[in-house]
Amino acid sequence: MSVRRLITMVPVLLVLLLALILFGAGFALKALWWIAIVVLVVWLLGFVVRPAGHGGRKGRWYRW
Repeated sequence: MSVRRLITMVPVLLVLLLALILFGAGFALKALWWIAIVVLVVWLLGFVVRPAGHGGRKGRWYRW
């Protein structure tokens, strides 16, 4: 491989690597948003669906 060809290949490889990293980060952030939404829904359902406490009252949503 000549030096001139190598010099032209390095920027192309760097751009492809950058695109791959940004695509991976975008996918990970989107997946984290979906996980956060699911956790929020489960957390909010915890306020509505609570086990009965002593005397038939609604129990506390925390354990301490």
